[in-house]
Amino acid sequence: MAKKTVSLPVLLLIVCGNCVSALAQVCRLLSQPALPLLSAERDINIGAIFSIHISALLKMHSFSFKPEPTACISLSLREFKFAQTLIFAIEEINNNTQLLPGVSLGYKIYDSCGSIAQAIFSGMALMNGYEKTLSDTSCSRPPAVNAIVGESNSSPTIALASIAGPFSLPVISHFATCACLSNRKRFASFFRTIPSDYYQSRALAQLVKHFGWTWVGTVRSRSDYGNNGIATFEEAAKKEGICIEYSEAILRTDPQDQFLKTVEVIKKGTARVVLAFVALRDFYPLLKEIAQHNITGLQWVGSESWITSRTVAETKEYGFLSGAVGFSIANVKLVGLQDFLVNVHPDHEPKNTLLKEFWETTFQCSFSNSGSVGCTGSEKLADLQNEYTDASELRIANKVYTAVYAVAHTLHNVFQDFKSSNSSKLKQPTPQTVLNYMKNVRFTVKTGEEIFFDASGDPVARYDLVNWQLSGDRSLQFKHVGIYDSSLPSEKCLQVNQEHVLWADNSRQLPVSVCSESCPHGTRKAVQKGRPVCCYDCIPCADGEISNNTDSSDCSPCDVEYWSNERKEKCVLKVIEFLSYTEIMGMVLCIFSFIGLLLTAMVSFLFYLHKETPIVRANNSELSFLLLFSLSLCFLCSLTFIGRPTVWSCMLRHTAFGITFVLCISCVLGKTIVVLMAFRATLPGSNVMKWFGPTQQRLSVVFLTLIQVIICVVWLTVSPPFPYKNLSYYREKTILECNLGSALGFWAVLGYTGLLSVLCFILAFLARKLPDNFNEAKFITFSMLIFCAVWLTFIPAYVSSPGKFTVAVEIFAILSSSFGLLFCIFAPKCYIILLKPEKNTKKQMMGKSSSKTL
Repeated sequence: MAKKTVSLPVLLLIVCGNCVSALAQVCRLLSQPALPLLSAERDINIGAIFSIHISALLKMHSFSFKPEPTACISLSLREFKFAQTLIFAIEEINNNTQLLPGVSLGYKIYDSCGSIAQAIFSGMALMNGYEKTLSDTSCSRPPAVNAIVGESNSSPTIALASIAGPFSLPVISHFATCACLSNRKRFASFFRTIPSDYYQSRALAQLVKHFGWTWVGTVRSRSDYGNNGIATFEEAAKKEGICIEYSEAILRTDPQDQFLKTVEVIKKGTARVVLAFVALRDFYPLLKEIAQHNITGLQWVGSESWITSRTVAETKEYGFLSGAVGFSIANVKLVGLQDFLVNVHPDHEPKNTLLKEFWETTFQCSFSNSGSVGCTGSEKLADLQNEYTDASELRIANKVYTAVYAVAHTLHNVFQDFKSSNSSKLKQPTPQTVLNYMKNVRFTVKTGEEIFFDASGDPVARYDLVNWQLSGDRSLQFKHVGIYDSSLPSEKCLQVNQEHVLWADNSRQLPVSVCSESCPHGTRKAVQKGRPVCCYDCIPCADGEISNNTDSSDCSPCDVEYWSNERKEKCVLKVIEFLSYTEIMGMVLCIFSFIGLLLTAMVSFLFYLHKETPIVRANNSELSFLLLFSLSLCFLCSLTFIGRPTVWSCMLRHTAFGITFVLCISCVLGKTIVVLMAFRATLPGSNVMKWFGPTQQRLSVVFLTLIQVIICVVWLTVSPPFPYKNLSYYREKTILECNLGSALGFWAVLGYTGLLSVLCFILAFLARKLPDNFNEAKFITFSMLIFCAVWLTFIPAYVSSPGKFTVAVEIFAILSSSFGLLFCIFAPKCYIILLKPEKNTKKQMMGKSSSKTL
């Protein structure tokens, strides 16, 4: 043949004969031509490929003899219905004077027999025609059809679109949903009227998440449809936090062992929800095995390929699918279609073997004499209720109808533009022209749906959410329980009427399918080693951390002034700790403080009553009363340490403590010096008492106390104590305490007090053995010994005690040293006043004795 620009492929076994002329060469087809099963050629023809038969009997060819045509078996009523719907749509368009006026549409319908090879073979026939002889002009003529509708499955459609794309011949599918077909670089001429699985898979992931199922099993077809659909679902599920327990792949041609293996996986799985992204024909063998093994109680989620299959729904053995949910194409009502379907009859085309086969399959009869039941031709389709005659479920059939109208409106727009160019003769449009117009076609079908294609050749994704429910007569119905619309905002795409859903085993209770139960508030998830993220343990939040969400991945720490409550679900203000009057320790210390004050008052009263007695007058009674007064202040100042710290209480407690104790020690020191001076005054020629008389004693007390006052004033002026929330010592509570402000000021006050007490102790110790019947110095020694011991032990205890115990230690030191002074100095005198009045005489006081009285 002469070399020419080839616009269409020729994939036929041909042999060139003798040239009939010098310019033309004729080739004769050796194999059988691929003829359409249903056809009607008119002005403009539309091609179509359906899997009218479920499978083809493929044979191995030795290429040593002429092969027989491929035989196909098991007629599919659903696919035959699609073919008749296409014819119905074409006839409706031909009767429409508004659409393609003056142009009649024809059709050529091929059967792919569920085979990719047959789909390619049929597609080549639609592009090339099926003449037995070819000339050198055959390759330059227009294609036999202007567009191809089909195929129903994704894998054959991928093959079909691959061979049609390079020649710009539009292929528009009604049921091929694989997201891979949206790739414009690979499939430049592909369109579809059914949404891509890109949307369905994500919609299924959102649906599973909506119902709270995080642990699911999946079963898919081992084909482009199943593999791509589940891959997209798994990607979306991962983002939604859903885990896949198992993922099984099946194909209708698999051996039974493969289906048994899948059944065992499903049976042993812990997931109570199974997503079946399976082509209908691949699903049948698996359903049979599941029914035989009596596996029930699972919640099935289905893809659009089988979720509205009336054949599956009406098979009683598949009752375990009751409660299944899944997305389907929106259902519509096509006026006139049912009448058209039931009017199909073999007598309309007596030579058409497909119509006879359809009739025999539908009525289970035979036109040949070999059949057990003969077909009379008088049978009526209207009397039957099967997948073919059922007009209540036209979800996919409507997509065939829409595909035909998409081609028709595209051609209508093409011819309208041809007319505007003043072309009187009907011109056959080129495939490229039809393709370009189809990209921009936009129309509304009589069902009210607006049809257009995006840049990838896909329509807007709209799905109905259907639920399989048993009706009153125990038949399964497809209940509409929600929608998914990709054109809506993401948060509104999925809308579910959950209260209308009936779950597996006819239950109203939402099934639970999780690897691990939800972690309650106050816990966090810890993934189990070697298992998916959905399998986890619930670990309680640590102290100071909370989680107020179910299935929280982490616990959130509370703010510095807050702490977690007992259930670790919310942060509450930390317990503020300070030494309170209302707690036991505070009340005990108050009681001892008041006891000390009461005892001091009683001693003062007793001394006042016996102020003229020698034992009271001895050693300067004025200092004794001043000492008792200062002890009263010491007992009272301990009260300033109890209660909620304030600015004033913080400044008062340490300064009052420092001044009152220095006043007290000053009085004791004065009395000690008086004892020493009095002994020196009894020595011959001594005049020492005039240097330390009552006036000097008063001035010494005032001077020594004034030094402490000055220290306190400087402290309060430079850096006074202030209330402070200590958040670092305890994590779970706030210690409200008085910050010293200046630690130097505090230790200066304490150090000065300690200095005076040590000096007093030394002087008293030196005077302890003076030969008086009543030597007060030894009692002062005891009191100073107690005082020093208490305050020496106070320092480490004060530094190491936490919180309110720091305050308690300080109060204890104050009370202990005060009681020590009170008892050691005044108890012996009270004893003599009350119990030994005979010794309360000047003679007894001044007498020298070596006796160990007291």
